Amino acid sequence: MNLNEFLEKTLAGLGYELVDVERSPQGRVLRIFIDKPEKPGGVDIEDCVLVNNQLSRVLVVENVDYERLEISSPGLDRVLRKPSDFRRFSGSEISLRLRLPLNGRRKFTGVLLQHEGDGGKVRLLADTGEIEFDLENIDKARLVPKFAKSGERV
Repeated sequence: MNLNEFLEKTLAGLGYELVDVERSPQGRVLRIFIDKPEKPGGVDIEDCVLVNNQLSRVLVVENVDYERLEISSPGLDRVLRKPSDFRRFSGSEISLRLRLPLNGRRKFTGVLLQHEGDGGKVRLLADTGEIEFDLENIDKARLVPKFAKSGERV
């Protein structure tokens, strides 16, 4: 079982979702981004402490080599990786970068219209109109953070 599968299974047992995993170039820092979709307001510091305490023990038992473990919320510019991420954030503004260019472009920003199936297509309403992408061609996709102006609510 690879590290991502192991972490996904362990976090699901704790009631959390694995969003992303990053390792520093030398592999000494292990950053794990978690979410709890049903929790209003998202992941907080208590969640990160709980997951850190549990994972630090489990990673030792599993003999995962690292020096520092960092647990974090996915943030306002959350990464979208899995088909379920694209379904969940349908209607949100995202930016994405493609592995292979489409009509000479690799970067797009727009409103995520929908995601069909588990490995299918992603539709985006961009500045040039509606565009469809193969999920496998998306190198990186992130939510575009929305900030309230003074006196406004997002």
